[in-house]
Amino acid sequence: MLTLSHEDFERLVIDQLDLLPDDMVDGLDNVIFVVEDRPEDGSLDTLGLYDGVALTERGQYGFGEMPDRIVIFREPLLAIVHDLAELRDEVHVTLVHEIAHFYGIDDDRLHELGWA
Repeated sequence: MLTLSHEDFERLVIDQLDLLPDDMVDGLDNVIFVVEDRPEDGSLDTLGLYDGVALTERGQYGFGEMPDRIVIFREPLLAIVHDLAELRDEVHVTLVHEIAHFYGIDDDRLHELGWA
């Protein structure tokens, strides 16, 4: 298993976010990105999580709402890769996957598009 400190992993996530197309990230209104070691259940099965209300399901949504969160889980991602290049790829895919949930794209459609 690849090892990487929390700080170095967070930097890698930020670098991957910076590489995403502007039209993908410009619409992310009131969304924060968080790096956590593992999901609350302690499993290594979940790589990322979108915690919020998808854009397509928002009714009355305005100023003062708590931000949605996209959580990237460090330990599960480190557990499935062999090197830094593979980690970058997996973080990239995970970011795209979770951002897609913000835009209302479900897992079935993500599978069809090759992002799941």
